[in-house]
Amino acid sequence: MKGERRRILFVAEAVTLAHIARPLVLASALDTAGYDVTLACDEAWSWLLPDCRFRVRRVSSISSAVFLRALARGSPVYDAQTLRSYVAADLALIEAVRPDLIVGDFRLSLSVSARLAGIRYVALSNAYWSPYARCHYVVPSLPMTRILPIGMAGAVFALVRPIAFALHAQPLNQVRKEFGLHSLGSDLRRTYTDGDFVLYADVPGMFPLSGQPDSHQHLGPIIWSPPIPRPEWWALLPDDRPIVYVTLGSSGKAQILPGILDALAGLPVHVLVATAGAGVGDAPPANAHLADYLPGAEAARRASLVVCNGGSPTCHQALAAGVPVVGIAGNLDQFLNMTAIVDMGAGTMVRADRFDSRTFRRIVQTVLGDPSYAACAARAATSFAQYPAVERFERFLVQWLPFREGASPGGRG
Repeated sequence: MKGERRRILFVAEAVTLAHIARPLVLASALDTAGYDVTLACDEAWSWLLPDCRFRVRRVSSISSAVFLRALARGSPVYDAQTLRSYVAADLALIEAVRPDLIVGDFRLSLSVSARLAGIRYVALSNAYWSPYARCHYVVPSLPMTRILPIGMAGAVFALVRPIAFALHAQPLNQVRKEFGLHSLGSDLRRTYTDGDFVLYADVPGMFPLSGQPDSHQHLGPIIWSPPIPRPEWWALLPDDRPIVYVTLGSSGKAQILPGILDALAGLPVHVLVATAGAGVGDAPPANAHLADYLPGAEAARRASLVVCNGGSPTCHQALAAGVPVVGIAGNLDQFLNMTAIVDMGAGTMVRADRFDSRTFRRIVQTVLGDPSYAACAARAATSFAQYPAVERFERFLVQWLPFREGASPGGRG
């Protein structure tokens, strides 16, 4: 039909903020003159979508609490029954929207439903989950790390990781078999990155790939901040001291936030804290400025150091601003991300299950006092600038999603 726009369906698996933010950024950037855009996510995150220029539909996800408990135990996040229900919900959504292309962020069921519907599927992921990446696996915070020395726990983890990956991959493989699709094998990374196309929200300088097909591409970091007002104290903050921005995000260990603030209390810094509703004790330190949420990218630009859970969203905000990171990592995703940042010299890593205020304070002093960290972060910012994710996504669509006759090729609205 002449002039008809291409329909793109974004599906966000709402287990952490990152998996919603990335599709939201890409969907918001597309020109509605060329694209008919729908974003589907769980009702719990509707507060992020107050004034969208595209359609929003609801599709249920497991809760963040269920997701984080599974990670903490080291158990599979999804069982076959949950994935079957997801496939049914996906197919109903696809039937209603009738997209030309589906873009999913950690919606593993699309590995089945998109294929059953015959719609091309783009999986958004981080490059450290690519089967074409070489990663050093550090044992994450697991029940055994609470009772074993880290060295011993690491040796055990190295032995059992392939078995654990196979157990995590099994539910999706079972559901794929039920629908007549081939197994993705025992490597969990193939489960996380199965798609007709896979776009990685990273840069090759941090996470190089080897031997990947053309359908696997680095998209670049997708930077996002929540649409919230600045707190009253924001404009009144003096510039007489370095600023440390602290946020543990939606998947950090909130219990250690008081210890972080205690460690920073005696340092000559201003501390900007996004608590995400977590408690900080009865009497926050005098140098701490608190809010439930802050505009993260802007806070990172004001800071000399960012302290976070080590996950890619806040780390990307920091590095895009040329600011080093101290990542307090807990789950495997955070360890994989922080390992690359440590290797490039743009930050350092602390184990959440071994957090100690005194040690943390010394680490902060070291990073603030050593200009090499900031210099390496500045080089990361240069690398990020060479991979503008929105522009690269638009070029991807032009290349792989031919437009109907008479339709605009799109672009930023």
